[in-house]
Amino acid sequence: MKKKMLLHSCCGPCSTVVIERLKENFDLTVFYFNPNIEPKEEYEKRKTEQQKVCQNFEVPFVDFDYDNEGWLKYVEGLENEREGGARCEKCFCFRLDCTAKYAKDNGFEIFATTLSVSPHKNTNIINKVGEEISLKYQIEFLPESFKKKDGYLRSISLSKEFGLYRQNYCGCHFSMRKDD
Repeated sequence: MKKKMLLHSCCGPCSTVVIERLKENFDLTVFYFNPNIEPKEEYEKRKTEQQKVCQNFEVPFVDFDYDNEGWLKYVEGLENEREGGARCEKCFCFRLDCTAKYAKDNGFEIFATTLSVSPHKNTNIINKVGEEISLKYQIEFLPESFKKKDGYLRSISLSKEFGLYRQNYCGCHFSMRKDD
């Protein structure tokens, strides 16, 4: 019997390789909770791409609240932090805490995140945050670096195969390139 896993997904492209790798060993459900993404139209575009991926892999999809105001309050005071710094760690906490709580409240045995696919994200910090939150909710967390074994390259390949939109910034307006 496969463990029931709630997989937090930051976006469709990153989720491709993670779903591909985990689907065989877990009963997966994708949890789309990304209140950091701005503007709202970008959030909707990424959500649509995530739904496409879930349909391709025949995996259930949960769209959670878009609470951008709550997220902005949570990271308040960190607006001028560099990309990859303290604001990002706090953002990971916000999203993974909600994921773990939802998982615990809805009968999942384990949770994970696609965040570690990106070469721009610090896997050690992501896994530290996940482990701390797993203790808080008494639910297992899968600490993983999905960028290993060419995970990021595979996500690019699968994104092309599925015809997915690939964004050029993490999601929050602080991470937008200055030339966008």
